[in-house]
Parts: sequence; structure tokens; C-alpha cells
Amino acid sequence: MTLRMTRSGVLAVLLLAPLVLASHGKSASADSTTASSPLVATAADQSLQTLIAGPQRSDKNRARDIYRHPYETLTFFGLRDDQTVVEIDPGSGAWWTEILAPYLHDRGHYYAAGPANDNSSAEATSSRQGFAAKLASAPALYSNVVVTQFDGDRFDIAPPGSADMVLTFRNLHNWIADGTAEPALRAFYRALKPGGVLGIEDHRGRADQPQDPKAASGYVRQDYAIALIEKAGFKLVASSEIDANPKDTKDYPAGVWTLPPTLRLKDQDRAKYLAIGESDRFLLKFVKPE
Repeated sequence: MTLRMTRSGVLAVLLLAPLVLASHGKSASADSTTASSPLVATAADQSLQTLIAGPQRSDKNRARDIYRHPYETLTFFGLRDDQTVVEIDPGSGAWWTEILAPYLHDRGHYYAAGPANDNSSAEATSSRQGFAAKLASAPALYSNVVVTQFDGDRFDIAPPGSADMVLTFRNLHNWIADGTAEPALRAFYRALKPGGVLGIEDHRGRADQPQDPKAASGYVRQDYAIALIEKAGFKLVASSEIDANPKDTKDYPAGVWTLPPTLRLKDQDRAKYLAIGESDRFLLKFVKPE
């Protein structure tokens, strides 16, 4: 018999874990945002903090909090525990799934839109298998996750007009590279309710250089991303510097993948790239107009 646990039961267990949130980076009040109101510490926010600090997260994923700022990022996008949220390409590491799935378990809905089942590439196969293994490892946390297919606008990533939020992290450059950004944005628009939020994170390109139409370096100019997404019908309502990194010079021999966590050059200048840290990133919050 499979043991089912409500999120309140999960949190009761996790409250026994130390809530060492200082290691997760800057506080929300220290970040520069536009068109966003001050955060208020609510009971829901406390449960989100507890889950971010909880033992259900792998040490490997937790180690990146200093660059990815999960609490600040999710509250910037306006996440609530009663929402229907779609994450695009959560990956085998399930970095955000470890937080989003238990947070939305009781009152919300979490859709994980992964590679299409007919995508037989090694990367897609590994992603699907790894994510399935992650869900199977902790049914009490992940039993309510709904896995859907994502491949441009070929599939519904969630029932049309049902989602309060679609989130995508460091994927836009890939869609620009393979020419699928426009159909991907159509899929997001179709899934969202009027007034729903599209949250985008990606590696920020240099504003003093033209955008490579193939985004071969992995970097995307922020103004280019905004124009592309607004062309699809979305409206920009806020941007954030939560994930800014002024040390990132964006001129590396293997593109953004020169930096951690990939470190594509392996031991070559490893200390130098570790000292820079992960890439400079933009966070953009769009809405589907009412």
C-alpha cells in the first residue's frame, strides 16, 4: 500500500529540519524589481521557505541556491499554493520540481511538460527516464504531478486556459537556436488563463552586441527576449535583478557552458570560472492580457 501524505504532513516533518535560509542568497527586499509590490510574510510564504530548506531537496540542487535564489524567484513571479502551474522541461534533476510539487500538492496543480514521447534523442530519453525515477522515489511528495508533453505547440502542456502560471528556466536560448521559440510561446499562451503569468529566466546577453539569431553562445539580449515574447501577445509587467552577476563577461570559448555548473572546459582555467560563478541572468514576468 502506498502512503499518501498531505502537504501539511510533509511540512510537519520538514519543520524538524534546520531553516538555514541565509545561504540561499539575497533577501527579496535587497533585489531590484520593477512593477512589483513589497513581499509580505504570509503562512504560504513560510511553507515555501520550509520546503526550500527541506530534506526532500538534493544536496546538489541546494548548492546552487546562491545563484538561483528559489524563494525570491518564485515570490517575484507571484506563486501561490492554490495555483495551476506548468513548468517547461523540468529535466531529470527536477531542480524546481523538488519545491513546486510539494508546495502545490494539496491546493494547487503542477504540470511538468517534458520532452515529447516520440523524441528519441539521447538527451530527451535521459530526461524522461530521470524525471520518472524522481517522481517514483517519493510518492508522498510527487503523486499529484501531471506529466505532459512539450514540443513547440504540437501538444497541450495543460488544458487550454487552465494555467495561472507557466515557468521556464534557461530554455529560451535553445528555442531561438532551433527556430521553435514562436510555437513554444503559442503553447504557453494557449495554456494560460487571461491574466496568467509567464515567468522567463535566461542567460543575459551583452547589450552592446547584436543578438546572434542562433544564440550559439547561450546568451540572449534582454531587449530581444522582451520583443520576441511581446510579439507573441504577452505583456511585460516586471523584471528583476535577482540573478544578476556582474562578474560574467559573456565572452568565453565554449559560451555560457564554460561557466559552472557545466564547466565544459573541465580543468582548463577551472578556478577562474568557478570564481565567476553561474551566468548573469534576467528574470522577466509577463502576463496574458485579460
